[in-house]
Amino acid sequence: MNIRSVLRDLASGPIAIQMRRFVVVGAFTAGIQIGLLWLLENVAGLNYLLAATIAIEITIILSYVLNNAWTFRASQNTGLSEYFGGLLKTNLVRGTAWPIQIGVLYAFVEWGGLIAVVANVPAILISGLYRFVLDWQWTWG
Repeated sequence: MNIRSVLRDLASGPIAIQMRRFVVVGAFTAGIQIGLLWLLENVAGLNYLLAATIAIEITIILSYVLNNAWTFRASQNTGLSEYFGGLLKTNLVRGTAWPIQIGVLYAFVEWGGLIAVVANVPAILISGLYRFVLDWQWTWG
């Protein structure tokens, strides 16, 4: 399988609808995350890396709830044990994406001179595809 066929599948293949829904949920929760980052850094006075970590965890939980209900509804985690097992899995998936997102955020703030809320946008995008593939294959696979 080459990169062209993978991209074609993402656009019109069997996972295209899930990918589009994942992007919608991701865009919504990214907005929430950026708002939380701003509040925690500028209102609560937290360091931007700590603020980002807290905002990320809150949106991990929100993303799971929304993705389980809508994006992956065909393979939805139902029942108490399965639901919380899926929440644990997505936390592990997204926890492995945390260093990617925080690293990119740090690089754009410290070396690129961007403010944290602006630097967080590419950080979210760069780690997003990684999160989709692992969630699709493992959390709801």
